[in-house]
Amino acid sequence: MQTREMALLMRDGLLLPQGRVEVRIADPGHLRMVADVFKGKYALAFAAMRSRGSPPCYPTATQCDIIDFDQLEDGSLSLVLEGRQRISILSAVQAKDKLWIARTLPCRNWQQEPIKGEFELISAALEQFYQVNPDLFELYSQVYLKDAAWVSQRWLEVLPMYNKDKLVLVNQPDCHKTLDFVLQLIKSHVD
Repeated sequence: MQTREMALLMRDGLLLPQGRVEVRIADPGHLRMVADVFKGKYALAFAAMRSRGSPPCYPTATQCDIIDFDQLEDGSLSLVLEGRQRISILSAVQAKDKLWIARTLPCRNWQQEPIKGEFELISAALEQFYQVNPDLFELYSQVYLKDAAWVSQRWLEVLPMYNKDKLVLVNQPDCHKTLDFVLQLIKSHVD
């Protein structure tokens, strides 16, 4: 596998393969970074922030694409990002404008697999979650509620948990531990 340089966009949250998130970019350095990504100078990686470390993010991140953007009235930029490929951050350097460029290595994405049996409850709960949160649902042109990996990753993106705890599940070889975790969580809140 070959390493690749990527611009790092760090936020307090996760973006995983096939997931989508809307972010606001306001400072000039990040606007320049977006321009460099559009010019093909760098690929873009979305990483979950952490308070200590250099770079100030976890070493597991996701290469992403900018699939939509809009200039807002205040001059900032709204971007819709879509996760493509899990990556590992091997090293990173901070540029003069405080932005980070990382040397990355691709990691294996979770494989698609049908959601079956009692785990269908997780899919139904995610569908209800999107009904209650239509701005998240509107980011998707298609949802894959019958794919266990897709459903598991969407839950990891939205669950109110510490990023370090989510990444323990993300770094598993498949979605099975996440399925078990989310199912137990749902069952514990249903009487």
